[in-house]
Amino acid sequence: MQASASAPPAPKPKETTLAQKKLSEAITGYSFMAPAVIILFVFFILPLAISFYFSLTNWNGIRPLTSPDAYEMVGLRNYERLLLSGRRVTEFYIALKNTLYYALGVVPLQTVIALVLAVIMNQKWLRGRGFFRTAFYFPSITSSVVISLIFVFLFATGGPVNGLLKAIFPNYTNVVWLSDANGVIHNFLGLFGITRETLGDFGQTEILHLTIWEWISGPSVTMLTIMLLAVWTTIGTMMVIFLAALQNVPSSVYEAASVDGATGWQQFFGITLPILRPTTFFVVTIGLIGAFQVFDQVYVISKGEPANTTLTLAYLVYRSAFDPQRPEMGLASATAIVLFIIILVASLIQRRLTGGDKANE
Repeated sequence: MQASASAPPAPKPKETTLAQKKLSEAITGYSFMAPAVIILFVFFILPLAISFYFSLTNWNGIRPLTSPDAYEMVGLRNYERLLLSGRRVTEFYIALKNTLYYALGVVPLQTVIALVLAVIMNQKWLRGRGFFRTAFYFPSITSSVVISLIFVFLFATGGPVNGLLKAIFPNYTNVVWLSDANGVIHNFLGLFGITRETLGDFGQTEILHLTIWEWISGPSVTMLTIMLLAVWTTIGTMMVIFLAALQNVPSSVYEAASVDGATGWQQFFGITLPILRPTTFFVVTIGLIGAFQVFDQVYVISKGEPANTTLTLAYLVYRSAFDPQRPEMGLASATAIVLFIIILVASLIQRRLTGGDKANE
């Protein structure tokens, strides 16, 4: 006798269902990642590749790229001109020296001040915390060009800064803040009678196309003014970052430390600073990158003058690309690539020094 009902369908293999689930999860994950990857490619990787390509050419940035004689491939000649020979060598190492002094002066100072302000603004006993937070943060969101113009007014020869110092110190001689090429370290050594002439042949020894005396000049008075401007306009952002990290620290940690008899300083160095290590690494990293890329303040206040003492690497890129007499976009691209490598190396070094390798442990 034959069965009147057909056999039930076989169940789908579990392997097929699992594979479909993994495929669906992968598509979802890549879909969420796609916007960030596209933005990274369009605004970072692609421009970097194009800049590197043009650094191997003699394109002046003016001739149309569709023209058959727009440019020629010159290989590494632009890098050789920039780093090893020609007039551009001196400009590059002067810009490198100025940028290093700028970074060494601005990054530690803005980090320390921002941390101190964040700790103070985090105290519950402080009245008007909202007002002070806004006041400190406001310069960070104001146009850097406007802030630079304000500093031009403040530090003018007959401006409020010199007027205030004159009122406090009657024998004070006005300082020409925005056109003084003397290095602050040179000025300090001059108080003890140490000048280039007293160093003799030692001061004439060439290292990286600059004399030792020029390398130890320190930032010029004008560059020092720009550094003060940079610190003032960046501590607000850094303070907010530190403040957000401090507010995530459980109050029970400090209460337990107080019960154990820890003083305020012991709590700060034993609890606050170790907890803020990842935040400190982030703040120092973005501060370092911003210091090596400083441009707008230099452009508004000094345009690299006086005597190239405020010439920075970022401004050197601009000046090479848009020189009215002889624009050299290929050389500017080579300078930008070198600047990228310098920032990358500096970031890796500070990562090691600040313990960034263990920041997330």
